[in-house]
Amino acid sequence: MDSTRVTEQPTSFERPQPGVDPADPRGAFLRSPAPAAGTGAALPVQGRSGGEPPAPGAATPGGPAPDAADGPASEHSQPGAGPDAEPDAHRPRPAPDGIPVQPADGQGRVDRAPGGAERRTGQVTRPGRPTPMRRDGDRLRFVGAATRRIARGIDLDEIVMGLCRATVPTFSDAILVYLRDPLPVGDERPTGPLVLRLRRTDRIPPERDTEGGGFMPIAPPEQPSELDSVGEELCTVQPGSALAEVLRGVRPVFTDAPAARAALPELLGEEGAAAVPDGQRAVLAPLRGRRRVIGAALFLRRPERIPFEADDLLVAAQLATHSALGIDKAVLYGREAYIADELQRTMLPETLPRCTGVRLASRYLPAAETARVGGDWYDAIPLPGSRVALVVGDVMGHSMTSAAIMGQLRTTAQTLAGLDLPPQEVLHHLDEQAQRLGVDRMATCLYAVYDPVAHRITVANAGHPPPVLLHLGGRAEVLRVPAGAPIGVGGVDFEAVELEAPAGATLLLYTDGLVESRLRDVWTGIEQLREKLAATAQLTGPDHPPPLEALCDEVLDMLGPGDRDDDIALLAARFDGIAPSDVAYWFLEPEDAAPGRARRLARRQLSRWGMDELSDSVELLVSEVVTNAVRYASRPVTLRLLRTDVLRCEVGDDVPQLPRLRQARATDEGGRGLYLVNRLARRWGATRLSTGKVVWFELNHG
Repeated sequence: MDSTRVTEQPTSFERPQPGVDPADPRGAFLRSPAPAAGTGAALPVQGRSGGEPPAPGAATPGGPAPDAADGPASEHSQPGAGPDAEPDAHRPRPAPDGIPVQPADGQGRVDRAPGGAERRTGQVTRPGRPTPMRRDGDRLRFVGAATRRIARGIDLDEIVMGLCRATVPTFSDAILVYLRDPLPVGDERPTGPLVLRLRRTDRIPPERDTEGGGFMPIAPPEQPSELDSVGEELCTVQPGSALAEVLRGVRPVFTDAPAARAALPELLGEEGAAAVPDGQRAVLAPLRGRRRVIGAALFLRRPERIPFEADDLLVAAQLATHSALGIDKAVLYGREAYIADELQRTMLPETLPRCTGVRLASRYLPAAETARVGGDWYDAIPLPGSRVALVVGDVMGHSMTSAAIMGQLRTTAQTLAGLDLPPQEVLHHLDEQAQRLGVDRMATCLYAVYDPVAHRITVANAGHPPPVLLHLGGRAEVLRVPAGAPIGVGGVDFEAVELEAPAGATLLLYTDGLVESRLRDVWTGIEQLREKLAATAQLTGPDHPPPLEALCDEVLDMLGPGDRDDDIALLAARFDGIAPSDVAYWFLEPEDAAPGRARRLARRQLSRWGMDELSDSVELLVSEVVTNAVRYASRPVTLRLLRTDVLRCEVGDDVPQLPRLRQARATDEGGRGLYLVNRLARRWGATRLSTGKVVWFELNHG
C-alpha cells in the first residue's frame, strides 16, 4: 500500500479476526493485521527518516523475520501474538473513541522467536504504553474516529472542543486553534483586515502522567513546559506577510519550513515562536471553510517525542478540513437560531402591562429548544374605562411560517382592540384577515375583556380550549363558552358570553400544547389542569389565593416527559377589581357650565376620599379636559374618577377625533390644555371608542 494515500474512508479490506469483538474499545489494535513475512509491506519504524529497508534475516517492524521454524506468516496474525507474547494486561491502552496513539520513544519490545530470531512486537516495555501507528490502516482509523468526534458537535464550541480532544494526546501534545474574528456567515464578505483570535488551546495536563505510566513523561506543575508559553490571544494578518502566504496555501506545512518559520512570530509572538520545538514537531494547518480561510490550527509535539512524518500532514489536512466545514455550518446554525429567537421575542410581549384592578403573569415554552419559534401567542391590551383585553391564540404548526402568521394576527388583534370592538367582532375581523393571508391559514383564538368596575368578563371563542377559573375558595371550574369555529374557516358567526369575575379569582388562558399530547386527549388534559389548580389552591388556604408566578410554575410542572408535542402559551389573570366605593361617575351636559360643575364634583369627591392635597391639580386638569370635550360634543360628556394605587380621571365624549399635543404660539388663545395635562399628570392618553373617545390622566397620591 502506498503510504502517502490517506483518505477519509474508514473502510478496510482486512478480514474479520476470529475471537475479536468488533465493539472492543481497543479498536484498531486488535484488528490491525501484521504484514506477511517477506512482503516488504511494513512501514518503517517511526522516527527513522526515510525508512531504510531491513537487512536480510533481520526482524521487520511489527512481525518476525522469515524463518522456516516459524512457518509462513498468517495474514490474521497480530504483533506479539506468539508463544512468548506478554499477557493481556500488558497490551496498550487505546485512547478515547478507539483512536490509536503514538508513543514517546517509538520503541517496541524485542522477543525471541522459536529458532532464535528476534522479532519486535510493537508493544512498549512499560505496561500501558501505546503502540505506534505503523500502518496506513491505523491512520485511517484515527482520521475516521477523529472526524466522527468532530462531527458530533452542533455549535462552534463543541466542534472546536471535538478537534482538540480528538488530537490531544493521540496526534499531538498540544493544539492551538485560531478562528477569524468575527467569523463571516454564509455569503457575507468580511470587511477590514483578517484578524485571528485564539479560540481554544488544549495540552496534556500534568496530572495525567503523575506516576510515569501514562502517555509520556510530563514536567511537574512547578516546572511548566515550554509549550505552555505558546500562543497569543489576538493577531492581525497583514496582507503579503509570511502568515498570509501560508494561510493562502491552504495545505498544512511543517513549521521548520522557511515560510512557516517566518509566519510563527506573527501568529504566536516572538516568545511563543521561540517556544515551538525544532524539527518536524509542529504542523500549521489553515482552516478553510467553503469559501475562505476562517482560521488556523497549530499541532505541537514535545522534543522528547518522535517528530511528525509526511503522512501526518495528510492527517492534519483531513482534521482541518472537517473542522472548518463544521465551523461553517455551526456559524450558519447559530445565525438561524439567533434569527428565530429574535423573531419569537419581538412577536411576543416583552412585558405585560400594569392594568388597574388585575394582575397578570405569563409563560411561553417552545416545542423544542432547537427550533424556538412557534405559532402560539398571548397578549394583554389595556382598554378604555380601566378594562383589559386578554388574548391567547394558536396558529397551526410551529415553524417560522407559523410564527410569521402569528405576528400578523397578533398585530391585527391589537389594532382591533384599540377600536374597542366587542370580542365577537374582533374574532370576525381576525377570521377575515386570516383568509386574506392565504389558503389554510388556520388558527384558534380566545378573546376576553375584563371590566374591574363591573366585575364582569366577556368571552368569545374561536375553536380554542376553554379557560379555567380558579375561585378564591379553591374551587376550579372550566368556563362554559361556545367553542366556535377556528379562525380562517370563513363565513362563521362568533358568539360572546358575559360571566361573573369575582375579586380574588384567577382566570387561566392557555393553548392546547398544555393539555393535549400523544399520551392524552384534550379533555383529559383539561381535567388534569383543573385538578392541578384546585390542589395548588389548597396549599395557601381558602382565604388567600396562590401567588400568580408560582401558580404558573405549578401548572407547567404537570407536563410529563412525553407531553411536549407543541408550543405552550399561558396567560394568568388575577381579578382584584375596583370596589364601588372607589368609583365616582357623572354625566355632564355639553354646555358652558359643564367645566365649572366638573370642578365642583371632583373637589367634593376628593374630600370624601381624604385626598384634598390633590384638589388643585385635579380641578385644573379636569377643567381643561372637559372644556375640550364640551366644545365639540353633541351628547352628554362622562366624567369618572377611580381610586386605586393612583387617582385616575376619565372624560368621554362622542367625538372620534383624538386630541394631539402641540406647542401653542404666544398669540394663540387656546392649545395649552393638553400641555398642562402633560406637565402635571403622571400619565395621560386618549383612546378611540366605537362611539367616540376617552381622554384620561393619572396622578399619584400618598
